[in-house]
Amino acid sequence: MKAVYTDKHRSHDPQFFLVRGQVRRTTEQPERADRLLKGLKDGNHTLVAPTEFGQGPRARVHSPEYLRFLEGAWDEWTQLPDYGPEMIANFHPNRVPGNYPTHIIGKLGWHTADTACPIGVGTWAGACASTDVAVTAAQMVLDGEDAVYALCRPPGHHAYRDMAGGFCFMNNSAIAAEHLRLKHERVVILDVDVHHGNGTQGIFYERPDVLTVSIHADPVGYYPFVWGYAHERGEGNGLGANLNIPLPMGTGDDGYIEAMAIAEKTIASFAPTALVVALGLDASEHDPLAALKVTTAGFGRIGAAIARLGLPTVLVQEGGYLSDILGANLTATLGGFEAAR
Repeated sequence: MKAVYTDKHRSHDPQFFLVRGQVRRTTEQPERADRLLKGLKDGNHTLVAPTEFGQGPRARVHSPEYLRFLEGAWDEWTQLPDYGPEMIANFHPNRVPGNYPTHIIGKLGWHTADTACPIGVGTWAGACASTDVAVTAAQMVLDGEDAVYALCRPPGHHAYRDMAGGFCFMNNSAIAAEHLRLKHERVVILDVDVHHGNGTQGIFYERPDVLTVSIHADPVGYYPFVWGYAHERGEGNGLGANLNIPLPMGTGDDGYIEAMAIAEKTIASFAPTALVVALGLDASEHDPLAALKVTTAGFGRIGAAIARLGLPTVLVQEGGYLSDILGANLTATLGGFEAAR
């Protein structure tokens, strides 16, 4: 399996992370990519540089106002007196009916769902590079590759059409799915990150052409807390095109594979012709943010289960944070996929 990667992600180097009232350095660091690259090397995967696709693929998913905000945010921020080293909102209007703000502080609150998405001088460049990685992988699949892995950083599945959140700025998995839609009428996004893919769900919640499936830790006591419940099935024309499978805290390999079997049945009923996997590796028993207990061997089983879906596949990197086992878990996932294919 080929892997798409660029080191342009390094321009995004966030520092701020608020955990239970304590400020810490974020776990979404550039070093994540280094450890994932080690996993690709150990799996003998060939690296491919991304093509620059411009705003087109991003604009199919994100609103014009949001893209303008992200592109110009840092320049506006630095016009403020005594501006800080990162952009972090001090209020979130929660979209109670009101007016779209014109001041940068107002726009920052409007377009961010939480404080876990600090914007710095290189965030826009890094996020754009990440979307190019995802779209390049999708284009390679459209051109005939069976499966391609996209090493995306920053991740994307918490980003809504016009809001950043949870380390995510633009929704790479959604953008890849929309690119596949250029040739495929029905696409499925299978999210195996430990956190619910709330941004992806929000983007497609009223659409019947993209099935969104998320297997994640129970949001009762885990991020994103207010989305990701089993009763959320879509709305309007999208009713029935969203499946959430929340798992009890501490679920291990066998429980996760049982959830994959449930997902497989729903995917088969939807009859898609292409697949995007929002590949979080943070369900690992060793991940610093994990609530689940998947082993390295378990990730191999997850990869094999994905392969057995039998669809042209784009695997988009989502979560998976700094642990000694991160690269090995990626090697195991892709290896399990290849062995089962």
